[in-house]
Amino acid sequence: MSWLPVLSVLVPLTTAVLGLAASGSARVQRGLTLFGSTVFLAVALALLSAVWQHGPVAAQMGDWAAPFGITLIADTLSAAMVLITAITGLACAVYAAGDIDDGRRRQGFYPMLQFLLAGVSGAFVTGDVFNLYVWFEVMLISSFALMSLGAGRRQIDGAVKYVALNLVSTLLFLAAIGLLYGMTGTLNFADLHGAVQEVDNPGLLAAVAVMFLVAFGIKSAVFPLFFWLPASYHTPPMAIAAVFSGLLTKVGVYALIRIFTIVFTDEALGDHFAYVQGLLLWIAGLTMVTGVLGAACQSDIRRILSFHIISQIGYMVMGLALYTTLGLVGAVFYLLHHIVVKANLFLVAGVIERLTGSFELKRIGGLYAVSPLLAVLFLIPAFSLAGFPPLSGFWAKFVLVRAGLEVESWWIVAAALVVGLLTIFSMTKIWGEAFWKPHPGGTAALSLPAGRRAGVAVGPLVAPIAALALITITIGLFAQPLYLLAERAAAELLDPTAYITAVFGSLPVEPAVVEPTPAAEAP
Repeated sequence: MSWLPVLSVLVPLTTAVLGLAASGSARVQRGLTLFGSTVFLAVALALLSAVWQHGPVAAQMGDWAAPFGITLIADTLSAAMVLITAITGLACAVYAAGDIDDGRRRQGFYPMLQFLLAGVSGAFVTGDVFNLYVWFEVMLISSFALMSLGAGRRQIDGAVKYVALNLVSTLLFLAAIGLLYGMTGTLNFADLHGAVQEVDNPGLLAAVAVMFLVAFGIKSAVFPLFFWLPASYHTPPMAIAAVFSGLLTKVGVYALIRIFTIVFTDEALGDHFAYVQGLLLWIAGLTMVTGVLGAACQSDIRRILSFHIISQIGYMVMGLALYTTLGLVGAVFYLLHHIVVKANLFLVAGVIERLTGSFELKRIGGLYAVSPLLAVLFLIPAFSLAGFPPLSGFWAKFVLVRAGLEVESWWIVAAALVVGLLTIFSMTKIWGEAFWKPHPGGTAALSLPAGRRAGVAVGPLVAPIAALALITITIGLFAQPLYLLAERAAAELLDPTAYITAVFGSLPVEPAVVEPTPAAEAP
């Protein structure tokens, strides 16, 4: 079982390297990617099964005992995130077979996609803060390469904005790592849990916690650090944008959840914890509101969906900020459901553009008459994003609202409900403009085989969309298994005993203190 966390990184890395070796044949690269993504999904399923049956699973690289070596560990949250990464990666790889042009394939799309999946998976299973930075860099380099493929002016502009702001985050992240290591002498998550409680300056520790909050906040696109996302996510092809929208910001949210439940806890920060918790709560509320207002002002489908990434991140941070078991259950549930829904909406947007010739709502229309199936496949993730019962988004929002009511945080609950209503507005705007109203160019604009419109086959693109929609429906109708998984993940986050035991093989034992024998009692 200890090899499963390793394989979750090794499989996409190996697939990427083999893809580079086969750079002369796009067909071979595509076959390797589809095969490797399928194997990655099988490994992810085995990893989650092992964690569910036996608890957290850890591997020590090179047989160096923790905390001195590199630890890869998967608990319930990590394993679930690896699985959802594998599902999203496979869906986007299948979609890319009909979406990515030959030029981008020759430039290395398939290997870069696998490097990105390896970076995401590595971030989920790493057991120390420094290697979290390493995997973030793997993600940053591969995502920059994917965004730059094609070398279009708009793409390069978006890629430069994307990488510049993420480099600022990286520098802040490295500075925070250095300070944390100087205070504790360790960077292993399990070791840090106890080491930070020995720091005699909780004020300085709280300042470092805020540095991590800002660094991960940039990567998560929280308020007010989100401006790089809507400036870049609309530029690449939809197969790439779907991977980005589903996974990249969620790695930042995962990092926030991990570090504020195992390192910067209330025991470590003391009285300063309330300040950090309040800061997180305000960030969550403002992220929700500003994201949904930004979406309401847009007329390009890609920009609407990009701003909704920001808005929905606020819900996840809300669950962390509440810092209760139910709040973390809601955050984990929302995290898993949203990856599937958001990636699917971007894939649908790609098909809309292919059928109508544009992403601008004023220039498109008539899709309900041409493709009723696509209309249904859009409504499923759109209504789930808005929180319609009985889809997955309803249960995620319900748990978070209930968690907020339990701690009497009325204003954040009100913000969550209002943002849900405004999300409905955005989704119905897309529906009304793209599907319901007639196309401005008339029926011929949709029926003639002109350019990239209806004459281009979209059948291969619909299959992954339908699969992700089916997952959304299944989660909604049978929410209990995912709720139980989220509940277990939340329990492990708030009580990391099992995590620490898996890393060290047993709980670290403090050396016994031997009191000196008084001279009068000495033999």
